[in-house]
Amino acid sequence: MNSDTTLLLEETVPGGGHTSLIVKRGRSLRITDLRGGANVSVMMVNATEKSERLNLPDSLKCQHTARLTVGHCLYSDMGRVLAAIVADTCGWHDSIGGVSNADEVRERYGAGRYQELRNAFYRNGTDNLLVEMGKWGLGITDLLMTLNLFSRVDVSDDGVLSFVPGNSKAGNYVELYAPMNTLVVLTAIQHPLDPNPEYAPRPVKLELSDARPEVAEVCRTACEENARGFINTERFFL
Repeated sequence: MNSDTTLLLEETVPGGGHTSLIVKRGRSLRITDLRGGANVSVMMVNATEKSERLNLPDSLKCQHTARLTVGHCLYSDMGRVLAAIVADTCGWHDSIGGVSNADEVRERYGAGRYQELRNAFYRNGTDNLLVEMGKWGLGITDLLMTLNLFSRVDVSDDGVLSFVPGNSKAGNYVELYAPMNTLVVLTAIQHPLDPNPEYAPRPVKLELSDARPEVAEVCRTACEENARGFINTERFFL
């Protein structure tokens, strides 16, 4: 973190773990891949009006990209900016691969039941997110689009999706600035397209801090659409 910011929270999410928090307006959340090869499936909603949620198709369309990195915004379905990517040492984050479910994890890795493995049992992204969403009065009908931080998925000319191993190295981080009060729900779980035959989700570190609005200028000035998105967001607080 910058020396002139105040660190408010620091915690580690173990591999397979999950958490949620409100990143208040004017604060930033840095997520760091501690060992390399992490994947963090993230869902975002407006903490004040939870019917307003992350819309990845609009985020990609209005910024003319399928590769999310520094300078890009994560838009809600109301055209407001839920978060802005103000720092990124990884360089590519997947917006199309989705999140794993119980059937996929069981088919790929085996049963991995709590009865035999206790707290090392095999978890899946869908259930992990639903556990956190339930803490905020949200349920399965509210689980829509997820962003996979630290992962890269390529698309061939004939539309085949392929996971790119080794996209993130140990120490890579992405920092999200919140221009509005944003509920962030996340799980450190393997990407559903990860070809690794072993269940081996990696841990990540979270650092919540205050931030100056100027840090988001790299996103606000990236394109005209982003400038309008920030204006829409600011109008929400008038």
